[in-house]
Amino acid sequence: MDSRVAVMSIIIDNLDAVEQVNAVLHEYGEYIIGRMGIPYRQRKISIISIALDAPQDTISALSGRIGKMAGVSVKTSFSSVIFHD
Repeated sequence: MDSRVAVMSIIIDNLDAVEQVNAVLHEYGEYIIGRMGIPYRQRKISIISIALDAPQDTISALSGRIGKMAGVSVKTSFSSVIFHD
């Protein structure tokens, strides 16, 4: 299966969505290399950065699911290298 490394940035403006985002990320846990979460309390937002190694379709599906949530923004950057496992 071909995979790519990607970085996903998530900004949560609606703090009620934090649990929902975490639940979806947990479902994709096998693909997550690392994760950093920053609660920015002064602005009442949360910032999450995730490094992934997964098939492109899987990364896109994760981004799509998170991006559909109210009060959540997501952007993904892919490496140009495709790994053939």
